[in-house]
Amino acid sequence: MTEKFDVVRAGSAVPDSAPPVSPRNVQHRGGEPNATARAIVERFPGAVSRTEVVWGETTIFISPESVLEVMQWLHDDPAQRYDFLSDVTAVEYRDLDQPIEVVWHLRSLPFRRFLRVKAQLPKRPALEIASVWSIWKSADWMERECYDMFGIRFIGHPDLRRILMWEQYKEGFPLRKDFPLRGRFSRSEQLRQALAQNPEAKYSMEELTIADAFEDLPDDMRRRINSGARTGE
Repeated sequence: MTEKFDVVRAGSAVPDSAPPVSPRNVQHRGGEPNATARAIVERFPGAVSRTEVVWGETTIFISPESVLEVMQWLHDDPAQRYDFLSDVTAVEYRDLDQPIEVVWHLRSLPFRRFLRVKAQLPKRPALEIASVWSIWKSADWMERECYDMFGIRFIGHPDLRRILMWEQYKEGFPLRKDFPLRGRFSRSEQLRQALAQNPEAKYSMEELTIADAFEDLPDDMRRRINSGARTGE
């Protein structure tokens, strides 16, 4: 690294902040939301549908259309400074009428705050929402995993493709409620597809030990490698 950076210490933005302690006697629901939730409602009143506090943790529900604007503000605003995205995931309920929830776990290290942000997507053929990769680079693999397991497309992601299943996986999205426990195909068909895969095709040219493996790659993967992308990343 050539650029100098400053170490961010937890609670450094709060003058004379007390050392952290484990909370006690936390009520299940109805606690006081953190200051960020109130600030979001004031700044984006039309984007917020509701706020919940469960076991002392604040969750705020925002509209899918406002995700990028709200997240950028949470990251950039000097009174918020949510500089750490710890997780991106999704939740699907068995109720067919209940939307799928996309979930972001955010932490503001300077203010020592935690915020869970949710956006609800109606169950429809195209599950799409804005990527936050441009704000937090840590979203890269987490959004890919969410796409791989749930089929949610993150618009604006630079390289949205499967990360746990192979790229030619045809059975769907394993964490969706309609996905059969044994898979959509028979065990023999699953085995046939697995054996048909070329494991060398999952690595970059520098990592390949079998030179002919490049010829077996799909065309889109060959283009990525030739452009300098590393498929093993």
